[in-house]
Amino acid sequence: MTTVEQTTPVDQDRLMQFVFRAVGEIGATMNTALVVMGDRLGWYRALAQYGPATAAELAARSGSELHLTREWLNAQAAGEYVLYDPESTRYTLPPEQAVALTDEASPVFLPGLFQIAFGTLRGAPTVIEAASDDGAYGWDERNTDVHEGCERFFLPSYSAHLVTDWLPALSGVVARLHAGARVIDVGCGYGAATILMARAFPASRFVGTDFHAESVDAARDRARIAGVSDRVEFRVANADEGADGPYNLITTFDALHDMGDPAAAARAARRAVADDGTWLIVEPAAGDHVEDNLNPVGRAYYGFSTLLCTPSSLAQRGRAALGTQAGPTRIREITEAAGFSGFRIAAQTPFHNVFEVTV
Repeated sequence: MTTVEQTTPVDQDRLMQFVFRAVGEIGATMNTALVVMGDRLGWYRALAQYGPATAAELAARSGSELHLTREWLNAQAAGEYVLYDPESTRYTLPPEQAVALTDEASPVFLPGLFQIAFGTLRGAPTVIEAASDDGAYGWDERNTDVHEGCERFFLPSYSAHLVTDWLPALSGVVARLHAGARVIDVGCGYGAATILMARAFPASRFVGTDFHAESVDAARDRARIAGVSDRVEFRVANADEGADGPYNLITTFDALHDMGDPAAAARAARRAVADDGTWLIVEPAAGDHVEDNLNPVGRAYYGFSTLLCTPSSLAQRGRAALGTQAGPTRIREITEAAGFSGFRIAAQTPFHNVFEVTV
């Protein structure tokens, strides 16, 4: 056993503050699985729908085992996700938490984010092992919670902002989409953003590409259910393989930083975009410097970057490993090196930077 010798005096109060903060984070780590549990077993929805409940009442309403229901409720109360009334022994889901934990149409719906984290942590042993080797752990090797959680987290934000805010922030793009444009969504995943655009702009034609075949299959199913298969095509393809342009609009949502060779993807986009076309890049909210990102959102994104996004990039050719917090300047450098001349931040949310890139 190795003992680290201290060369400076230890402030015991600060030490204990840190220890208790760390204990709190253990509880928060456990809560990742507990939120997924409450989401899947319908406990949050039952509290939102039927109101305050005892453990026995919630267990009966959800068809769940009483003892686990009770312990889950107590953990949620300790974390202030629910409120506990000692006199009635009932637990209440406040309206604000109900929005964040049960309303899938809300842009702040959170269970998808917890699901991504849950799936990411399940892969942590592989990342830890890979850190002593090449660091690679591919997106296609991940479990379904990562893929589904990604869609569940990002879809509400896309639904709230893409058609009403982000596309109108781009010069002339909405008019072209209404008139009938050719659009390719590179790194489409389950096709959430592609389908939203196809529903909003029936005169345009859309292609979605992703290197992950299972995601492309899911996107095709979702397009069929949404009734847009007549104007949407999904293909398995790498981002740097090029496309049968010219396209009036190229989009990349929360995917550029995951790519092994984003520079090659940018060159492919430059070849495929029309002379008056636009590349819409949506990336996680980030500043250019580490100190810009030392906040709760940046902390979560750095965690995902370490355990999910950077290993995914390292598993692909190029191994660029931009990281989730690459920042606008790094993205600009990539687009300019590919031959684009226009670059600006067109919109922002607490979770996203939205870039307009033009020829």
